[in-house]
Amino acid sequence: MRKAEIVRETKETRVTLAVDLDGTGRTSVSTGVGFLDHMLDLLGRHARFDLDIKAVGDLHIDFHHTTEDVGIVLGQAVKKALGDMRGITRYADVLLPMDETLARVAIDISGRPFLVFRTEFAAQKIGEFDTELVREFFQAFASNAGVTLHVETLYGVNAHHIAESCFKGLARVLRAAVAVDPAAAGEIPSTKGALGT
Repeated sequence: MRKAEIVRETKETRVTLAVDLDGTGRTSVSTGVGFLDHMLDLLGRHARFDLDIKAVGDLHIDFHHTTEDVGIVLGQAVKKALGDMRGITRYADVLLPMDETLARVAIDISGRPFLVFRTEFAAQKIGEFDTELVREFFQAFASNAGVTLHVETLYGVNAHHIAESCFKGLARVLRAAVAVDPAAAGEIPSTKGALGT
């Protein structure tokens, strides 16, 4: 059972999160940030992860701490649920179209956290959500999940479409990379014999 539950509480936020990597895409998300809820909902659905996320943060300041801390906790939960990563596919990549936008996302569940994020937004906000927080979420997730993650917008105009293509791309590569490879079930997909060390 590849499941995990994490609770993280600071002076800025309180985040509780449960994930099931072998779920059906059932989500329950409440962060107080509408656009972030939308992105997390579609992430769970397209990754086919069951996600239960509740966050209470200092939204009277801005959305930064809540967005970053949810990324931190989601990364920690995915890493914990993967355990020793025995049998996983490990690598995945996708080209994700969203109307006029095309994103390329690639992942290596390596235990080595690294983010390359080549995405620019023409607008500073999507509704009340600062577009610069998309990168903050991805950085927090990659660092805490222990994954190498490359996200690039090849082209696009609409800020909502650009952000959504990045999140859907992350969902799709996670879905593929955490899948158990029947040809290598029980094996650790590394010549080192271990991942994350």
